[in-house]
Amino acid sequence: MSNDHLPEFPAGFWFGAATASYQIEGAVHADGRGPSIWDTYSHTPGLVLNGDTGDVACDHYHRYPEDVELLRRLGVDAYRFSIAWPRVMPTGSGDVNQRGLDFYDRLVDALLEAGITPVPTLYHWDLPQALEDAGGWRSRSTAEHFAAYTRAVVARLGDRIRHWITLNEPFCSAFLGYAVGRHAPGAREGTPALAAAHHLLLAHGLAVQELRAADAGEVGITLNPDRILPASDSAADRAAADRAETLHNRVWFDPLFAGRYPANEADVWGELADGSYRRDGDLEIIGQPLDFLGINYYRPLKVADGPLTEADPARRTAVDIRAHQQRFDGVRHTAMDWPVVPESFTDLLLDLTERYPNLPPIYITENGSAEHDVVSPGGRVHDTDRIAYLNDHLHALAAAIRAGVDVRGYFVWSLLDNFEWAFGYERRFGIVRVDYDTLERLPKDSYFWYQRLIEHHRARHRG
Repeated sequence: MSNDHLPEFPAGFWFGAATASYQIEGAVHADGRGPSIWDTYSHTPGLVLNGDTGDVACDHYHRYPEDVELLRRLGVDAYRFSIAWPRVMPTGSGDVNQRGLDFYDRLVDALLEAGITPVPTLYHWDLPQALEDAGGWRSRSTAEHFAAYTRAVVARLGDRIRHWITLNEPFCSAFLGYAVGRHAPGAREGTPALAAAHHLLLAHGLAVQELRAADAGEVGITLNPDRILPASDSAADRAAADRAETLHNRVWFDPLFAGRYPANEADVWGELADGSYRRDGDLEIIGQPLDFLGINYYRPLKVADGPLTEADPARRTAVDIRAHQQRFDGVRHTAMDWPVVPESFTDLLLDLTERYPNLPPIYITENGSAEHDVVSPGGRVHDTDRIAYLNDHLHALAAAIRAGVDVRGYFVWSLLDNFEWAFGYERRFGIVRVDYDTLERLPKDSYFWYQRLIEHHRARHRG
């Protein structure tokens, strides 16, 4: 692929790569780290494919210098990683484990020495198990503990870090974790899952207050909005798509950027949305101004109207909203069985900025594809499908920028193949292959494609 076909971006645009703590760090018992809900979940038989766990993962905890060197060679401006709450506070509250923070000290210093801006996410799903035992995100106290954890992290690292993300994809934490049961802690609940969604937003707001009080620099949150499409033009399917918009998007965007809760909650959840978990003043805490919004995007969703799966409200989960996902026909699907529809990326960004005109500048904090990678006899990974996915989605992003969307940067998911949650190690998103037997890193063709894109961008703006 020649440079003539590479997407082009404005001067000052950031290119980065992203990872998450439980997915790559391993070393789950090292230096005082406590157990997380993902340790418990992955060690429960039958919940993770092949019985895989994050015990070793990519062993980034010990091999981070090698991974920083991969980032330096790649040429990225920034690296998005996450900090493991149970490394910093092994039980989620109380005394700070300085040995856990020592690791992030070393990582941040190595990044800065390599000329790479560190962009940490404070919560990427690894809740300390002790807090889950006390109620987890169903409980307001977890949000208060998150504020104390944030205060401890910024006190140690805030002298060198000037960009912070509070939460990653609270949709997954609340609904995949507490309603679908496919993520830790594996619950299938109704009102408690809605309480978890609210308390995650409250935790974000309390963390923003801590970061502002510490003059910590730029602060944002990462959401994973979906482009929701009705399966047909029927009134029933359009109504189902509207309910899905609330479940996937409005629950987060309305409190954060419009100062309200979704207007159609009663239609979506009925008696499950009783609001018992809300207090006066919560919206003001949640909706504080942000410096940027992180968006993770992978694929659109198509939904059709259908009956409730569970008629009894006492047994119904928060994702049972009479909106049933449908398959996209006529498009390629990734190894995750996700449809590849790049133009939906453009449409989503345009729609969000129209609906929420006060959105802060946007960073694409994750985008990438899991593919069926094969190591060739010559020791290379010719991941042409991943390159096509990245190229097409970056062109779609460039189109959104030309149309007026204020996007400041892009982080590819992921730097490394890693523990892909309930799919274990079978699904590979990395632009660097990890041999899970030897832990050897092998840059794929997509790594060199992304490297060339970054070089092309810099050369273009130097000239």
